[in-house]
Amino acid sequence: MNSEHYFEDSADLVELDRYELFEGPAYRFQFKRRDFIKFFGGGILMIMPLTNLLAQEGQRETGDSGRGESNQRVPNEIGAWIHIDENGGVTVYTGKVEMGQNIRTSLTQVVAEELRAPVGSIRLVMADTDLTPFDMGTFGSRTIPTMAPQLRRAAAATRELLIDLAAQQWSVDRSSVRMVDARFFNHDSTRSLTFADLAKGLKLVRVIPENVQSVQPKDWIIAGTSVPKVTGIEFVMGKHQYTSDLKLPGMLCGKVVRPSALNAKLVSVDSKPAAAMGAVVVTDGNFVGVAARDQLSATRAAAAVRAEWKADTQPSNAELFDLLRKTVESRGDGERRGQGRGRAQGSIADGLAAAEKKLEQTYTIAYIAHVPLEPRAALAEWKNDKLTVWTGTQRPFGVRSELAEAFHLPEEKVRVIVPDTGSGYGGKHTGECAVEAARLARAAGKPVKLVWTREEEFTWAYFRPAGVIDVKSGIKNDGSITAWEFHNYNSGSAGIQHRYDIPNQNVQFHSAKSPLRQGSYRGLAATANHFARETHLDELARLVNMDPLDFRLKNLKDERMRAVLGAAAKAFGWGPRKMTPGQGIGLACGFEKGGYVATCAEVTVDRNSGAVRIVRVVEAFECGAVVNPIHLHNQIEGAVVMAIGGAMFEAIQFADGKILNARLSRYRVPRFSDMPLVEVLIVDRKDLPSAGAGETPIVGLAPAVGNAIFNASGVRLRSLPLAPKGLVT
Repeated sequence: MNSEHYFEDSADLVELDRYELFEGPAYRFQFKRRDFIKFFGGGILMIMPLTNLLAQEGQRETGDSGRGESNQRVPNEIGAWIHIDENGGVTVYTGKVEMGQNIRTSLTQVVAEELRAPVGSIRLVMADTDLTPFDMGTFGSRTIPTMAPQLRRAAAATRELLIDLAAQQWSVDRSSVRMVDARFFNHDSTRSLTFADLAKGLKLVRVIPENVQSVQPKDWIIAGTSVPKVTGIEFVMGKHQYTSDLKLPGMLCGKVVRPSALNAKLVSVDSKPAAAMGAVVVTDGNFVGVAARDQLSATRAAAAVRAEWKADTQPSNAELFDLLRKTVESRGDGERRGQGRGRAQGSIADGLAAAEKKLEQTYTIAYIAHVPLEPRAALAEWKNDKLTVWTGTQRPFGVRSELAEAFHLPEEKVRVIVPDTGSGYGGKHTGECAVEAARLARAAGKPVKLVWTREEEFTWAYFRPAGVIDVKSGIKNDGSITAWEFHNYNSGSAGIQHRYDIPNQNVQFHSAKSPLRQGSYRGLAATANHFARETHLDELARLVNMDPLDFRLKNLKDERMRAVLGAAAKAFGWGPRKMTPGQGIGLACGFEKGGYVATCAEVTVDRNSGAVRIVRVVEAFECGAVVNPIHLHNQIEGAVVMAIGGAMFEAIQFADGKILNARLSRYRVPRFSDMPLVEVLIVDRKDLPSAGAGETPIVGLAPAVGNAIFNASGVRLRSLPLAPKGLVT
């Protein structure tokens, strides 16, 4: 498989929503002459920051990283992906990361399928920049659509090579060789060979043929089944080590002295009290940090550092949405990174003229935090002029580039290793924690482990972008939509396009100046765009007194969308029903990252207290051929749980450069008591290529719940979160 195949969608993957990938470096460390000589010796070397290189490259393909990494060559040799040792053990190499989505199991399954081998005989080496082929990152729901086919092809090529070798040993035609459970049999099963028999002295250097045939989904035996998590026992028994569990001889613990406010600049620092406590203290530009023998000592030393910071006055969330509008309107068209990111067809004026009813509404979305189960952590070691960092990141090769840039190193002097990590949700694309640990380790001359606190995670990571969305539409009395104008300000363009048949439409995304650091989040802006669109569609249906399901079906020709809508509605029991006071139902549907989703929700609203409770959710999802049904089920269910927070109560509060609710005691996330009955329907299409499932299932919950709240109470909510303190009427 050549790089053109692997990167065929890369231009589409550099979504503008990934703001964090277009930032400059988190730190600009001083470059010392003795370090230059130590690492590079004599001669002349030109060093250019990657962000500057990206700017100079202009329109050249930049890859999914946003930092000019797509010129990396994807290996086409079998041995780069698969190794069979002389004992017959199969090791598979991939730059993808296991973040809790259980992709380790699914990728193992597709290799096992092609090799006709037991799942337990295959070991995956993941996300080690010294061992695995280059990979853009684990995000965008691209692992199954891109990496699974790559490994399937490599494994299929390995299978065919081994069959050839077995045929040669027996001096028979290869058509008479059969493979069963990682063994090779001749035509009458009188002779057999194992992987170990064939692997002795063998190096898989053969190029993967373009025409290699992998097993089709309809013929899957191992793939397509609910194989349990391959390393599950390690997690259950507490044997798995996350980054925060790792230890090295002589290791110190690090702590960063954080600024007094966002965007603050360091004015002065007195580190003598901390140094007197025996800590290593580093001041480099705007970076101040300490390293000590244990975490308590590091925390005390950091508190002893007397740092003075200066920050300009900054806005609060009370003025957020006006600010987003103003920063778009006040900038020239040439400065709008999002200008032209959209689609127009027909004439909005003609569509509105043909309409018998018109509607114009605004929808808003708050910033929310990722709240990963495992906060950022990194362990850094400098040894033999090389930097090695263990860290939880979704972009090991991207973080390697950040480290190389921060310390003025060639990338071959940097190694990033990612242990299986406790979630990211799009929030671990950048390597600030890795850079901070490495800077402290360089000063200390010893390994340093740095683990962010939960408050640091809330304050110094990036957020899901806030946004303002304006929708103007026209409709005929029979329910036909004649005009659709949709403008998203700031939150992003993911999921902004739709599957409805509307003759006149103008759909645009406009970038704005965000007061907070913002970036990727599970589903990117698809949640915001689906919320605005599916809420507005519900309003249109009510405007012409049509059932919301019938209304959508009238304006939909896409058969895959109609199929998930039908599946969800049937399982939910959608239709006329006797409702008790305060009970309501709603639905929504959507498409993103190759997957189709439909969500039905039932809520209750207490008319006295205003309390809103989600009682039941039914979600149907279709993403082509399913590799592991039980794990897909878990992904969908997990997305629904996560979506409840953003839909109902999650929102970042901020003022004058400070995050005001940077603790779990102040930032509301879903609790067990918030959980509704969740029913998941998987529409398995063996006739279609597999798409990713990590993001799309999250987009339907918020609009379905909002529509259900209206059905229960008559109150239309157009802002996320919908009811952080209950329904205020």
